Amino acid sequence: MNLLSFPPKRFTSRRIIARNCRGGANKNAHLAYTASPKVQTFMSLQDRLLQVLQRHDEIRAALESVAGLTQEEMTRLSKEFSSLSKIASVIRLLHKKEKDLAASEALQNEENLESDFKSMISEDIETLKKDIGTLNQEIRLLLLPKDSHDDRNVILEIRAGTGGDEAGLFAADLLRMYQRYTTFKGWGFELLSSTDTGAGSLREATVSISGTEVFSRLKFESGVHRVQRVPETEANGRIHTSAATVAVLPEAEEVDIVIEDKDLQIDVYRASGAGGQHVNKTESAIRITHLPTGLVVTQQDDRSQHKNKAKAMKILRARLYDLGNEKQNAQRAAERKSQVGHGDRSERIRTYNFPQNRITDHRINLTLYKLEAILEGDALEEVLEALITEDQAQRLAEEGTE
Repeated sequence: MNLLSFPPKRFTSRRIIARNCRGGANKNAHLAYTASPKVQTFMSLQDRLLQVLQRHDEIRAALESVAGLTQEEMTRLSKEFSSLSKIASVIRLLHKKEKDLAASEALQNEENLESDFKSMISEDIETLKKDIGTLNQEIRLLLLPKDSHDDRNVILEIRAGTGGDEAGLFAADLLRMYQRYTTFKGWGFELLSSTDTGAGSLREATVSISGTEVFSRLKFESGVHRVQRVPETEANGRIHTSAATVAVLPEAEEVDIVIEDKDLQIDVYRASGAGGQHVNKTESAIRITHLPTGLVVTQQDDRSQHKNKAKAMKILRARLYDLGNEKQNAQRAAERKSQVGHGDRSERIRTYNFPQNRITDHRINLTLYKLEAILEGDALEEVLEALITEDQAQRLAEEGTE
């Protein structure tokens, strides 16, 4: 049951809020746009905004008086309150500006006003109208349906594609770029597994990134990234082209995916690679095969077999969750497959051209001549913001044609 699909008088009780939180169906009912299609058809924008404000006030009251709420309900309501706080703040500011505009227009219509004072009021009215237009646009963006995974942490996988050693070096560059970006955002970064080929080259790496709305920022990074540069070993200065693939998966919680022991084949073996006596004597490496799907995850980076198993299960859970989402959302699956591909240099979403210090995102025709700053992490925000803005513009256009 969706609380926001009911008239305001129907959800004035904390008991109703708590009961619907227990049901689970209301888990994602955080904005008015989650109301049923029939309700949306007959609901004005003003009604939707009033519902958001009322819901925000009700949750605040429920959280201030926690009687009858379980810890699970408290956590869920806190998340919903946080998701509503930004749009509620903008709506209240809009209402204030609208009241100020009405007062200024009434004052402007009064007789016997001095010309200077009347001119000043006219300027205020123009400023208020501009502010109201900006706030209305911001509200439209905030009311757009969110990807249900936007608030999740991510499992990010990087693999060297075509291009030999240069592809491995570029994969390592991308890993450092994302690590520096997470530092810039104040997020958590955990290397779950990696396979290097020596001399700073990376075959593949899997990391966990945690923080606020991580998936919403990084989901557009999935795809083939192409690099053009002159290798250090190139005597004639020829530009080589290579590629690496990036996959961004929403991190799954244990409640999202039920994995039964009978569906797993777990093999324990000795780790390979650098590590001295530990590698030679300790069977700490883990290989987990999910029998129904054939997915295989290996993990050997930690000295502890239990830690390796926990990391492998985290990766497996994310891959299974992503697989399930693909079946439910064919469009998102098609986008992800076309972007990730097989690392072939013809399937690209972005090109990094070192000789020109240029980066081009081919999906939105964005070109920036600040490649070094982007690889340092902080300037990546400009690229991601442009992608998000384009996505919002497309969805607003689609909403306007419905």
